[in-house]
Amino acid sequence: MSSTVRVTPVTVPSEGRMIRVDHLKKMFGGFAALDDISFEVKKGEIFGLLGPNGAGKSTTLRILSTLARPTAGTATIGGYDIVKQDNEVRKLVGIVSEKMIMYDRLTAKENLWFFGSLFDIPADTLNERIDELLELVQLTKWKTSLVGTFSTGMRQRMNVIRALLNMPQVLFLDEPTLGLDPQSSVEIREFVRKLNREREATIIVTTHTMVDADILCDRIGIIDHGKVVALDTSANLKRLVSGGNGTVLKLDVPNLTPALVESVRKVDNVRSISQDNSTHLKVIATGDDAFDNVVDAVRKNGGKIASMENVQPTLEDVFLHLTGHEVRDTADRKIPLERHGRFMGGHSRIR
Repeated sequence: MSSTVRVTPVTVPSEGRMIRVDHLKKMFGGFAALDDISFEVKKGEIFGLLGPNGAGKSTTLRILSTLARPTAGTATIGGYDIVKQDNEVRKLVGIVSEKMIMYDRLTAKENLWFFGSLFDIPADTLNERIDELLELVQLTKWKTSLVGTFSTGMRQRMNVIRALLNMPQVLFLDEPTLGLDPQSSVEIREFVRKLNREREATIIVTTHTMVDADILCDRIGIIDHGKVVALDTSANLKRLVSGGNGTVLKLDVPNLTPALVESVRKVDNVRSISQDNSTHLKVIATGDDAFDNVVDAVRKNGGKIASMENVQPTLEDVFLHLTGHEVRDTADRKIPLERHGRFMGGHSRIR
């Protein structure tokens, strides 16, 4: 059986835009989880929202998938308004949440049957679709095994195809590799690319993992404190740091002290500074004399430089350059999940 799942094309605007977000805002009391964000996603694009926990990534997905209502602003998916035409939007989207939604005491096929029955898919069609999806993620041989016996990577693959049962045109992936080992993370990234390539699926990935954003996404929106502070390809975002006369320096200073770090921070050329461990310092600076000025500042304050290199900027450097803090520095602010409407359905156990 072929592993390529066929889908029914959806009508999209003539310019090929699948998602449009206009001045979206979401308030929780006096706290702005989203603060006037706007962006567009093309049909067949993998679009990334990169930012720390609490930046507004998951809130954006909840609103776009109709699980929450915006306080202000509008958004459309496939030309349908997410508030006024929410039922039509739900037919187009699938969402893979940060938490894995699977029942350990059901088999792989029973889990998929249960969730598929919520969409009122005819039994014959659902059976065929389940088999195709299990083949797609190479889990066919385990379809009668209890999900509770699966590895974390296998469970996450199950979690993704659960969101494909209704054949969505748009797939939302919320932190898809969170908590996975390196091998499982690679498998999930390859699978996402396969979905995009073979099904021409439009995919939005939220992540605070730089590797996910760099490898997966055609374009990346950097979000911080509810605002999109930059949006472009990974290469173009990195040019914000390295373009012109920008420099990224990595220094190994065995006798590094807080006073020494502060002396480097005060150098006029220095735009941002981060410390990986007790001896390693990364400095983003501008100007033709940036290199000399940073070295002089370290040595004048008694620092002994064991090694130093001029490196290519990373997305972490871009985030630091734009926001003044690292992704991991932001506190984990969980936004409450709103519920509205009713989702009804039934299921029968597969014997």
